[in-house]
Amino acid sequence: MPQKVRGVVSRAKGRPVELTTIVVPDPGPGEAVVDVQTCGVCHTDLHYREGGINDDYPFLLGHEAAGVVEAVGEGVTGVEPGDFVVLNWRAVCGQCRACRRGRLEYCFDTHNAEQRMTLEDGTELTPALGIGAFADKTLVAAGQCTKVDPRVSPAAAGLLGCGVMAGIGAAVNTGGVSRGDTVAVIGCGGVGCAAVAGARLAGASRVIAVDLDDRKLEWANRFGATHTVNAASTEPVEAIRGLTGGFGADVVIDAVGLPQTYEQAFYARDLGGTVVLVGVPTPEMRLELPLADVFGRGGALKSSWYGDCLPSRDFPMLVDLHLQGRLDLDGFVSEEITLDDVEEAFARMERGEVLRSVVRL
Repeated sequence: MPQKVRGVVSRAKGRPVELTTIVVPDPGPGEAVVDVQTCGVCHTDLHYREGGINDDYPFLLGHEAAGVVEAVGEGVTGVEPGDFVVLNWRAVCGQCRACRRGRLEYCFDTHNAEQRMTLEDGTELTPALGIGAFADKTLVAAGQCTKVDPRVSPAAAGLLGCGVMAGIGAAVNTGGVSRGDTVAVIGCGGVGCAAVAGARLAGASRVIAVDLDDRKLEWANRFGATHTVNAASTEPVEAIRGLTGGFGADVVIDAVGLPQTYEQAFYARDLGGTVVLVGVPTPEMRLELPLADVFGRGGALKSSWYGDCLPSRDFPMLVDLHLQGRLDLDGFVSEEITLDDVEEAFARMERGEVLRSVVRL
């Protein structure tokens, strides 16, 4: 039978979110109901609330989640009730042109649950990134459930569902950081600090963290930055060049997503180096670069979607690294809160006071 549970809903642009009752249907074919244990508060949820994704209100927010599978629908074989899972928003189809070429991380037809969760009056909800996990339970496509070692803290594991995976993947998967590389990361919030951690995991010899806020630079130090640059008082391109023998970094990761930070990343890389854009720009942003510089500097300009990850491969691997003591996932959890605290958590996030607030249910 459908279940009535608590969920955090955004009804209109600019309005505070509200905790209300939602209806979760029984799972249909290819679907699963997950008992949510934790869910991180991500900037993407704030973008949904502010209409920055689309205007398909009301939204059921939350997507960086971990929990236990409660029930599965017909035809589901990959997970079963009782499995501890991290939710992902890349449930690959296996059939599109990217999947047929073996590039599952670029699947063009990732799928979500066919059924919709609703308000009590029957109004259909749009789940954030097809997940909607600021709720006691959520309905997802079974392919959005990735089994990981249950020994990991749910609060830490859930963050792999978006921001931490995006940052680590930007360095390891998209940027291809390798042993001895020099890396610069512009923007040291949750995604940027994860990029720092990813670069160190990959064996970078020098990781330069850039931000306007000394507090965030301290966070970056905790995750392995070897040098920090406060861009409020120091010109970042010159600083990065000065720390790399005058050449620039092999890989520069823009975890902010503004035209000015992308331009800094472009000029802060070595000849033949790589720029990775993982910070999410807004639709109105425009970039202008001299085409001769684009040609003359060579290298690669890349965008990183979800850290170019394959959840079934990357989530268990990163959890294992954490359990081995090689990746501090717990360090990304600034505080644990309740569903009632989501609106204030958005405010703390905007003020740069936390890496991640995590809702514990």
